[in-house]
Amino acid sequence: MAEIQNKSIVSRDTDFAEWYTSIVKKADLVDYSSMKGSMIIRPYGYAIWERMVAVLDKEFKRLGHENVQMPMFIPESLLNIEKDHVEGFAPEVAWVTEGGKDKLEERVCVRPTSEVLFCEHYKKIIKSYRDLPKLYNQWCTIVRWEKTTRPFLRSREILWQEGHTMHATSEEALEETKRMLEVYENFQRDYLALPVITGTKTDKEKFAGAEKTYTIEAMMYDGVALQNGTSHYFGNNFAKAFGIEFLNKENKLETPYQTSWGVTTRMIGSLIMTHSDDAGLVLPPRIAPIEVIIIPIGKDSDIVEDAITNITTKLDEMEISNKVDRTDKTPGFKFAEAEVKGYPIRVEIGPRDLEAGHITLVRRDTLEKMQVSLDEAPKKIEDLLTTIQNDMYERALARRNTMLYDAYTYEEMKDIAASKPGFIKINWCEDVACENKIKDELGLKSRCIPFEGNEPDGKCAVCGKEAKCKIYFGKQY
Repeated sequence: MAEIQNKSIVSRDTDFAEWYTSIVKKADLVDYSSMKGSMIIRPYGYAIWERMVAVLDKEFKRLGHENVQMPMFIPESLLNIEKDHVEGFAPEVAWVTEGGKDKLEERVCVRPTSEVLFCEHYKKIIKSYRDLPKLYNQWCTIVRWEKTTRPFLRSREILWQEGHTMHATSEEALEETKRMLEVYENFQRDYLALPVITGTKTDKEKFAGAEKTYTIEAMMYDGVALQNGTSHYFGNNFAKAFGIEFLNKENKLETPYQTSWGVTTRMIGSLIMTHSDDAGLVLPPRIAPIEVIIIPIGKDSDIVEDAITNITTKLDEMEISNKVDRTDKTPGFKFAEAEVKGYPIRVEIGPRDLEAGHITLVRRDTLEKMQVSLDEAPKKIEDLLTTIQNDMYERALARRNTMLYDAYTYEEMKDIAASKPGFIKINWCEDVACENKIKDELGLKSRCIPFEGNEPDGKCAVCGKEAKCKIYFGKQY
C-alpha cells in the first residue's frame, strides 16, 4: 500500500487526536460555531449521515417500524416518573427555566433521550392486545451537556436515531432488542466495513432504567473502543411507572414490555478513526456519497469531454454515484483534494492517455494506480468498488484482531494495559468491585460480555474467585 503524507494533516502515529481533528476539518466534514461543544456539520459530512439514514431507515421500515416525531422539551415532572432513568441522565441534562420574558412554572429539559415521551404517548394509545406491538422510530437531535467534546464523538447536540417499541410479552420484546442489535451489526459490517464485538453490558454500564443493554463495540486504529450502537430491553419498568396497561385476549389487564435502540453521528467518527490515513479521509464505497471522482486533464479538449460523457452516462445507468471536478485548480491540487475527501475511486482522463487507448483509475484505500481502456472502465470500476469495500473490512478486522488480548491474572492484565493498546479479555466473577478496581487502577472500562466466547476457563483475573463469564475491558472514546 502506498503511503502519502498530506503536509497539512498531522501523522496519526505522531498525534492521533490532532490527526483526527485535521481530517474532520480538511475533509470539510465539520466546522466549529460560537456555541461551545456543538458542531456545524458541513454538506459533505451531512451527506455521509444522509447515506447512513437512508440505509437504516429502509431496513427499519422493512421490519415494520414507523417514523414519528416527539417534542424536544420534557417537563421535569414527566422526566422524574422513572427514578433510575432520571439519576442516570441528571449530570448531562440541559434545563430551560424561562420562556420569552416569563419564568416557567415548571422547568423543562431539552430531551437527552425520549423514553418518557414515548411512554406518555403509549399510555394514551395502547388499550388492547390489538394495539401491539407498537414499533416506532424517531430521527431527531438530543442534547447532553458533555464537559469534554470532540466532533462526531461527543458533542452537546447530537444527531441520532432512537427506536421505541412496546410488546405484549417479554419474549417478543427481547427478540426485538436482539433483532435490532443485529441490524446495527450488519450495517457496521456491510456498509461501514467495521468489525464489531457484540455482547451484553454489565449492570454498572447498562442504560439507565434498562434490565439489559446490548452493545456493538468497535475498535479504532489506536486500539481505543467506540460504542457504536446499543439496544435496550426495559422489561416493563417504564410501563409500570407510567401505568400503561392493555386488555389481553382473555379480557384481563396486563403490562406491556418495552425496548429502545439507537445510533448516532458517532458512526462517522468511527469511519474516520478506523479507515482514514495520513493523506486524508478514506470512505467505504457503500457509504460514500460520491463513489467516483472524475478529474479532466487539459483544457477545452473535445476528446476528453466525449470520454467524460461516455463514462458518466454508463456510471449513472449502473447507479454508481459520480462527480466531475471542473474547477480551475491544477490537476495535482485536485488529486490531493480527492484524497483528502476520501472518494473511493479517482478517474484521471487526459488527451495523451486517451490517444494511447486508456484512462487511469486510482484506488483511494491503497492509492494504487491502474490503466484501463475507456470501454472497460465502467465494469472495472464496479468490480473495484466491491473489492475496495471488502478489502477495507478485512484490513480493519486483521488490525483489530492483533489488538485483542487474553489475561488470566491481574498482573498480566496490568502489564498488557501498560504496554499495548486494545481490548483485554478476562475471566470475571461478575462482582462490580472487580469492575471498579480495573477502572480505577488501570483506566479501563468494561466493554461487554461477548455473545460468543463468553464461557469462563479459569478463576476471576481480579479477585481469584469463581468466574461466571468472560468479559472485554478497554479504553473508550
